[in-house]
Amino acid sequence: MAKRYLTLDIGASSVKLAEYEGGKGGVTLVNYGIAALAAPLDAGNAGALLSPALLEIVREKGIKPGPVAVSISGQMVFPRFASIAAAGGADKFDQMVRFEIEQNIPFPIDEMICDRQILGDNENGEKNVMIVAAKIDQVEDIAAAVRGAGFTPELVDVAPIAITNVLRYIGAADEGCVVVLDIGSKTTSLVIADGDKLYNRSIPVAGNTITKEIASALGCTPDEAEGYKREAAYVALGGVVEDEDETRDRVSKVCRAVMTRLHAEVSRSINFYRSQQGGSVPVKLYVTGGTALLPQLDRFFSESLQLEVEYVNPFSVVGVGPKVDAEAIEADGMLLPATAGLAIHMAGLATFAINLLPPSLIKERVDVARIPFVAIGAVSLVAALALVMLVARRGAAEAEAESSAIASEVSRLRSAESKVKDAIAAEEREVAKANVFRNLFDKRALSVTKIMAIRSALGNEMWIEKWEGDRITVRGWSDDLKTLVSRTKTGGSTAAQIIEARLRGSPVVDPASVKIESMTDVGKDAALKQIVVVVKFKFGKGEER
Repeated sequence: MAKRYLTLDIGASSVKLAEYEGGKGGVTLVNYGIAALAAPLDAGNAGALLSPALLEIVREKGIKPGPVAVSISGQMVFPRFASIAAAGGADKFDQMVRFEIEQNIPFPIDEMICDRQILGDNENGEKNVMIVAAKIDQVEDIAAAVRGAGFTPELVDVAPIAITNVLRYIGAADEGCVVVLDIGSKTTSLVIADGDKLYNRSIPVAGNTITKEIASALGCTPDEAEGYKREAAYVALGGVVEDEDETRDRVSKVCRAVMTRLHAEVSRSINFYRSQQGGSVPVKLYVTGGTALLPQLDRFFSESLQLEVEYVNPFSVVGVGPKVDAEAIEADGMLLPATAGLAIHMAGLATFAINLLPPSLIKERVDVARIPFVAIGAVSLVAALALVMLVARRGAAEAEAESSAIASEVSRLRSAESKVKDAIAAEEREVAKANVFRNLFDKRALSVTKIMAIRSALGNEMWIEKWEGDRITVRGWSDDLKTLVSRTKTGGSTAAQIIEARLRGSPVVDPASVKIESMTDVGKDAALKQIVVVVKFKFGKGEER
């Protein structure tokens, strides 16, 4: 029977939850969902962002929560590569690994989760070792948020390594030295896979960089710039060719400027890898991630790096179940390689098997696994005592003594069984209490999401005066609103129309519900403008647990 593998790829702006089935013979995607985060994921806000996004996918896709493999961003980890002498045995080798961690990781080792993998031998007979470390508190925050949605993390991998496992699995890395760029919203993860060697680096140039540069170039808000990026952006190629549409032309040139910066970082990384680690010349570049969908990005890197460019496609080998929408997977396939890599890891088919599971979860798994063995031991003991009683009848007095001893032991075991039942009942009560707090927490997170959506639409020029159900009253100084209208390139000719357009573009707002109910002057000489807007959100009251 095929095993079920739940996988979760956590990015800076979205989460991808996928369900696979399979085993040693391979894996097949049977269901998946993608949800945007209400705000960029950062230190300290995982609980407010991840649980609502995961629960949204669970509701929409019907994916049943359970044990899950999680991949975290390459930005959260500290990858290091070292050559360590193998002489002295396993204990000595582990001591040398610990020394490398202490020397090269900028935090105390007791604050870090670390794992390592031997990549092979170098020409000096030393072991090439990949060391991956992450801060315990950051990983535990994410694990707690995942558990808050009903899932239990059992493996924590790193997205760049998971994607590299996909390339190994589909045979792409057999071509020689290849470079992988996972271009997300906040960072770009670069991986160089070269035989037994692996090099990884996080580059702070990605989709959000493009959004900020568009906002600066067009003098618009970040939300408007994000809209331009999604609707009109492409990477301009070299030469003097200009787009007939002035806005598209400016946006395309911004994209090219940002990609030129990324190209410089990629070239610097390749040169460092070749000079410092004796790496080979790359023969191909693989790209993935949401920002990699920019039109002409593949051609830009092909011309600038003089390499063949190909998009990562795990589903050329990984199966796709009949219930998966073929058109949807065609569009979303670029966003799912890390989830496929996690499934490959869980099925025991991965080349690189890193696990940064927090110590608290490891201890919990050990404690849970121990309970059945205790129960089996108790049953075995009772059976053994019963056998002794049947066999060893040596007289009435002796039998009575043995019977008394057995009764005493059975009583002790029953007492132990009662304690176990009490402990289980206590655990269930604590879980019920935790669920109450989790529901309250989820409700608070949804409220924060609503407020952030409204505040983003108002900008700095207006404020919320009153909020009653679906009706929101906002105010702003008339002079500030005139400035807002003159500065905004699109969205409308009045402040009310601009707010209406921004709200319709919000991912958490029902666009059909947005309506300006009134816009009136307030105060002496009409110094203030008051706008009443009706807006409904995509999650209803029944879902605010």
